[in-house]
Amino acid sequence: GLQADAPSMGWLFTKRRMAAELGLDWQQNFSSFNRDAVSAASLGQVHKAVGLNNQSLAIKLQYPDMHSAIDADLKQLKLLFQLYERYDSAISTSDIYDELSERLLEELDYRREAMNMHLYQIMLANEKKVQVPSHIPELSTDRLLTMNWLDGKRLMPFLDTNPDQETRNEIAKTMFRVWYVPFYYYGVIHGDPHLGNYSIADDYSINLMDFGSIRLFRPQFVAGVIELYKALRDNNRDLAVDAYERWGFVGLDNEAIDVLNMWAEFIYAPLLENRVRPIQQTRGGSAGRELAGKVHTELKRIGGIKPPREFVLTDRAAVGLGSVFMHLGAEVNWHELFHDLIDDFSVDALANRQREAASQVGLPNELLTNSLS
Repeated sequence: GLQADAPSMGWLFTKRRMAAELGLDWQQNFSSFNRDAVSAASLGQVHKAVGLNNQSLAIKLQYPDMHSAIDADLKQLKLLFQLYERYDSAISTSDIYDELSERLLEELDYRREAMNMHLYQIMLANEKKVQVPSHIPELSTDRLLTMNWLDGKRLMPFLDTNPDQETRNEIAKTMFRVWYVPFYYYGVIHGDPHLGNYSIADDYSINLMDFGSIRLFRPQFVAGVIELYKALRDNNRDLAVDAYERWGFVGLDNEAIDVLNMWAEFIYAPLLENRVRPIQQTRGGSAGRELAGKVHTELKRIGGIKPPREFVLTDRAAVGLGSVFMHLGAEVNWHELFHDLIDDFSVDALANRQREAASQVGLPNELLTNSLS
């Protein structure tokens, strides 16, 4: 998030914030509470504590007055976007701004995050190699989230232990499923594969820990993602156009479709090749940079394009995961992993699963109506 490098609060400050959320006698809810934060979340910090029943807890406490901090950030962002568009016509930013501001404001609401957490428990119930924490409602508020503690190593310290290739490949396969089972089965994406948002347990399973940046998609959008894959595989232009329209692109002419396909072929390359291979250098690599430059020049030449807002988070997730897979040095058959997820895809089945899961966790209805319209 924009606030990722916020400094941590000292103990006096933390005590004051905890009292504001749980009352003056808040310390009586814990048999111990570590004064020093173990990590900074994007909008707050995480403390380790032990509950009265001896359960280890992770306590995510929001920094004071984050709402006005985010408002200030968003004003700045809007200004940046306006300046950017003045000098650069390649991408229309209004929808991207709306999307980012809506997601950021949602991240302030820890009750919403607790629902997201529950949603992930449901969606990943059959995945053996992932742990999702449970939140503890009586010790949580809209700015305080208490959950059970999950032990694990962050990715970089884990890689310092020099795991072998097979282990790294297995972790990559798990990460792929943790991110994409929710997307292809429920139309839900975790928009932030940021290295602080998960850890690796001793048995090489994945702990997912942050559920602030979650989005629900229209089933048709997910269908479009799969359809574009088939269009690129079969070199079927009409199918590609249909896919982009399902995504929410409007009024695309032939030139715009060429540019989008150029970008898509790069992003989809690992899925299209039925063999074991590393993920390609995403934007960081020279091929990625070159392609991004080319796409950008072409977009300007044809007068720019307006990406649908749903696109923002899926793109961020794909690029973020790509960089995780590169850190891991994973060599996997991505094509097979992808087909395991999409071979029995059906829009109706996804819509039903989505409705059912969302009502189980009590996600607000307007979210679903937006997602299903």
